[in-house]
Amino acid sequence: MGRVWTLEESLAYTRWLATHHYENFQVVSFLLPKRLHQDFYNVYAFCRWADDLADEVGDTAESLRLLAWWRGELEGMFAGAAPTHPVFVALQGTIKWCQTPISPFADLIRAFEQDQTVARYRDFEHLFGYCKNSANPVGRLVLNLCGYRDEERYALSDATCTALQLANFWQDVTVDLKKDRVYLPLSLLEAHKYPVEAIFEHRFDDRFRAAMREAVEIARALFLKGLPLADQVDRRLSIDLELFSRGGMRVLDKIEQQGYDVLTSRPSVSKLERVGLLLGAIRRRAFSRAA
Repeated sequence: MGRVWTLEESLAYTRWLATHHYENFQVVSFLLPKRLHQDFYNVYAFCRWADDLADEVGDTAESLRLLAWWRGELEGMFAGAAPTHPVFVALQGTIKWCQTPISPFADLIRAFEQDQTVARYRDFEHLFGYCKNSANPVGRLVLNLCGYRDEERYALSDATCTALQLANFWQDVTVDLKKDRVYLPLSLLEAHKYPVEAIFEHRFDDRFRAAMREAVEIARALFLKGLPLADQVDRRLSIDLELFSRGGMRVLDKIEQQGYDVLTSRPSVSKLERVGLLLGAIRRRAFSRAA
């Protein structure tokens, strides 16, 4: 028999995982109410484990097997079975009090499985289908944890999360090439007569510039579509939401400023710029509430 994890041990484990993982990502904003911190840690731990099973194993067949096991643990918990893994021991309390459905968790696993088998996307519709599972569930989980469960807010969140996913793809074109992944839709490249093989040669020219310009504008339009969500949530959450959107749009601005050449250098936002974005978001939110 495996180790039996107590609830206290499990909560401590997800808290440790969320605050000590190697990635440079702050799971809990200082603006988030303290009562929600542990629930965010629990949800993050689920996502972190699924992500690592997909990308850290190094073998496609084994990753798919482990993701199937992870789905089984998820489905068992929702079916009422007593969980044995510490992530699910911790997560079951969050699921119960937040009344969170299984769908966003299952969709995330589906996206991680897709990463194992799909490395090219035919068109934006195909890519948006991936974002629906890989990015949008995260926004819906955040809203759910904060007490929002209506379709209007979900739709705005979906636009923002898809835009963030696209901005990350456009920023990390060369990073994804190392994994043999191309997220720029093939139909977009074909429309500008740019062969997908040229990306792997880091061949930047006017054709690629035109394709990337179009991709950037599609992402920017989604950011603008989702921005009104910040006016429909609690002030502290609204600052975080606006910060994410403004940060993503700043990445798009950086791509534009370097002439859409993401093949020569990766665009990035400095720490000083991030501080400026935070201060700007706080100022705009304070002004909007006072108006």
